[in-house]
Formats: sequence, structure tokens, C-alpha cells
Amino acid sequence: MRRPPTVKAGGRCYEVHHDWGSLPDRIRYGNCHGVQVDSQGFVYIHHTVHATSPSDHSVVVFDPDGRFVTSWGGAYAGGAHGFRLASEGPDEFLYFCDIRRGIVQKTDLAGRVLLTLGYPSESPAYAVTDGRLAPSWKPTNLAVAENGDIYVGDGYGSSHVVRYDRNGRYLQTFGGGRTDAAGDLDCPHGIEIDTRFGTEEVLVADRSNHRLQYFDLDGNHLRFATGVDLPCHFDIGSDGTLLVPDLAARVSLFDAGNRLIGHLGAGAGDYRERRLLDRAHFPAGRFVCPHGACFDRRGNIFVVEWVEIGRVTFLRRIS
Repeated sequence: MRRPPTVKAGGRCYEVHHDWGSLPDRIRYGNCHGVQVDSQGFVYIHHTVHATSPSDHSVVVFDPDGRFVTSWGGAYAGGAHGFRLASEGPDEFLYFCDIRRGIVQKTDLAGRVLLTLGYPSESPAYAVTDGRLAPSWKPTNLAVAENGDIYVGDGYGSSHVVRYDRNGRYLQTFGGGRTDAAGDLDCPHGIEIDTRFGTEEVLVADRSNHRLQYFDLDGNHLRFATGVDLPCHFDIGSDGTLLVPDLAARVSLFDAGNRLIGHLGAGAGDYRERRLLDRAHFPAGRFVCPHGACFDRRGNIFVVEWVEIGRVTFLRRIS
């Protein structure tokens, strides 16, 4: 039996298991945009649903060993994008950004909708005056602060970050500009609340600027971080490791001080063309278009990719 390939970064080594999870025949992945792991180790995959899929379920749940548990989420088919699991005390919730409908929703782990946020007309940046067209709004991902405030990155719309309180009341807007100036954002595609430096900071994947940008909770620019290439989103491990899926065919790891550990599974430069092809064109141990990634409780990594036929990869840490 052929041994799986391995990838390395710094002193870390991972065994690569592509196409992880026993997907039922009735579900065929579209572009896989998000992955999250709950406190019990169950794995949630969020995808756009392939055109040939008998089921329209965009959320697929597996147990820690990759056995299928359940699926749901037909309302997100076609618009599935941002995906976040957040805790409130002992309870866990899922948050979604639907780029087709232009909404953000909070659900319980079974998919019951608890909160919906639509077009942010309360924000001056999105106000419609004198009959002008409304500024574009296509939220791509979000983060949740310790007090429950929700920060939504309008990555495919007007490049702002819009902040709400836990009940969905509008608070403020920052970013935008679409330049490389400090405080401006050009496709804030992913977003995270980073507490590794002693206080809560808003970390933004400033994707079209090929950088990370930090803000305080009130939207004031703090600093930049580099070493990424089209960053999509984040996860932070229990040891402070920052995990960044780079759309440009690799996954990046940074230590607790944001020093680059290395890149995992770096693929070819033709990723935009390769992502449209079948699996025969996906080299083993290499990524095509990583879009979402997260750690499990043991420090292993799940990676999902923006490829037309979907792909979920499990990186089992072996050293």
C-alpha cells in the first residue's frame, strides 16, 4: 500500500490525506469554502454544491474519524462562502456569509436560524442618497469578539468591515478605500479576533493587497504583517500558531509572534486554471486553491479548496 505524501514547515511534518471523509453518493461537493471543528471534534464542511449533486445540502458534518453524520443547508447552495464556529459560554453556534443573497446568518449547530443581517443601510458607507445605486455588498467572512460583537468583511463588495453588536445592531464601519494605504482594505476576504498579543485585535486578510492588517476593536489601524499570498481566512491553534490558507496554492503557518514558520503543500502557479479540472490534475501532497483551514484539538489541520469539484484534505501531524 502506497504511503501518503508528507509536507513540512519548520520542524513540523504532516501526513497528507486528500479527499478526507466518507461523503454519501447523494452529495457532491462544489467549491469548498469553509471548515470548522466543534468542541466534540465533529467536522463541518461548507460548500457551494456541485451542479450534478442530487442533494442541495451545503453543510456536511462528519465525526472525528471521517464518518458521515448529517447534512443540511440547502438555502446556502450557490452562495456558500464565509463560515465561522463561535462559542458563547457552553454553547456553540455557526455563522454564515451568503454572497448570493448578501446576508449573514447565525444558526445553532443543527442549522436553525437565530439571527439574520442584510444590507447594512444603517452605515453611512452604504447609504443610498439622491437616487444613486446602493454600494455593492457581498460579505465574505466574519469574526466574533468576546463580547459578541460581529465584524463582517465585505470582501467582494465595497471592501469595508461592518461591525454589529451581538443582537445585530449596527455599530460602525471601517476600512474600504481599495488602496494599499494604512487603514484601507482591498478585498477583506477573511477576518479573525486575535488575542495573542495581550488584547483583542481585529486581524484582516487584506487579500488583494497580499498582506494581513491589524486593527483595534474600534477599527483603528495598528500594523501590517506579511508573508502571505492572497490570504483567505485564519485559524489560531492552542499553541498560538496562526494558520492562513493562501489562495495562491499553499497553506502558511506563523508562530505566536507572527514569524513565518513556512508554507505547506505549495502548488503550481497555474492554480486558477487547474482548479477547473478533475482530480487527475491535482498533484498529491500539493494544494490548488486553499480557501478555508482550521486546526482540530490535536493540532492536525483540515484544508478545504476553491476547486469546482471540491476537495477536503486532512493533514495529520506526525512531528
